[in-house]
Amino acid sequence: MSRPRSGSSRLGRLRTDAVVGVLALQGDFEAHARALAGLGAEARTVRTTAELRGLDALVIPGGESTTMTLGVEREGLADPLREFVRSGRPVLGTCAGLIMLDRDHLGLLDVVARRNAFGRQLHSFEADLDIAGIGAVRGVFIRAPWVESHGDGVEVLAELEGHPVAVRQDNILAVAFHPELTDDRSVHRWLVSTNGGPPA
Repeated sequence: MSRPRSGSSRLGRLRTDAVVGVLALQGDFEAHARALAGLGAEARTVRTTAELRGLDALVIPGGESTTMTLGVEREGLADPLREFVRSGRPVLGTCAGLIMLDRDHLGLLDVVARRNAFGRQLHSFEADLDIAGIGAVRGVFIRAPWVESHGDGVEVLAELEGHPVAVRQDNILAVAFHPELTDDRSVHRWLVSTNGGPPA
């Protein structure tokens, strides 16, 4: 897919030594790994607590949030994931990953996400977004959520049809779409840039 012309961006230089984990319990984690590798990062799949060690950042990908929740419970990953996120390292949640981070699941992002807010698989679509601090992005929305409500500490970075679809809270960036399904690496670049999260 073609890449839209980028808008203004506050992303810093790439950290070519970054080691980024991709939660690999369900969803298209391999596409995220390829996107990160294309930026020069070392991408590692994460299925166990041990595989969270030594990471500089983490992706929680899309998929089916109920299945992902069961996988997190089965592997005893809930508390280790909370510890990782609270350490201040950059975390990207995409589509179901946004849901996994919300108040009703891991409780790490002060939002309530509405599942399948834009419709079921049949209603999948693409849309151009301008994400504050990142720039122009083509969003692929598949059974996508939106942010129904959020706390004061959450910054809304982009909206679609009046609903937040990209938000940031401290070291967490959460988007309702699938950035791994286009050739635009702007969202992944946030994870491995010098200002993707708190200063290193």
